[in-house]
Amino acid sequence: MSDPDPELESLMAKRMAEMRSNVAHATDKTQEEKKEAKADPREIVISKLGYRGAEVLHNAEAQHPGPTRAVVAKMAELIESGELGGIISGGDLLALFAAIGIRVRMQTKISVESDGKLVSLSDKLSTTKSGDGAS
Repeated sequence: MSDPDPELESLMAKRMAEMRSNVAHATDKTQEEKKEAKADPREIVISKLGYRGAEVLHNAEAQHPGPTRAVVAKMAELIESGELGGIISGGDLLALFAAIGIRVRMQTKISVESDGKLVSLSDKLSTTKSGDGAS
C-alpha cells in the first residue's frame, strides 16, 4: 500500500487541534453558566436561615413579593461578601422585615396545658364555655 500523505496528516492534526479547542471552550462556558445559575439569591439566603426562617421568608414572599425579592437580593449580596454571617433565625428575619416597614403576618397558636396535654387555647376556651353552659 502507499505511505500516508503528509499533507493529509497535517490537515487532520490541524482539525483535531481545532476540535480540542472547541471542546475546551464549550466546557469553560458550561462551568460559567453553572456558576451563574448556582448564584440564585433565594437559595443563598435559605442556606443561612435557621429556626423558622424559611417559614417567615415564605410568608413574606406570599404577602409582599416585590419588596421581599429586593430584600432577599440584598441579603444574598451581603452573605456572599461576608458582611452578613452566621445563621439567621425566623425572629431575626421577622425583625428585619418590620424594621424596614414590611409587616409579615405569621400564623400563631397559643397552647395551654390541660390534664397533662397541650391543648390549643381556642379548644380550651370552647370546652370551658360549653362546660359552663351545661351546669
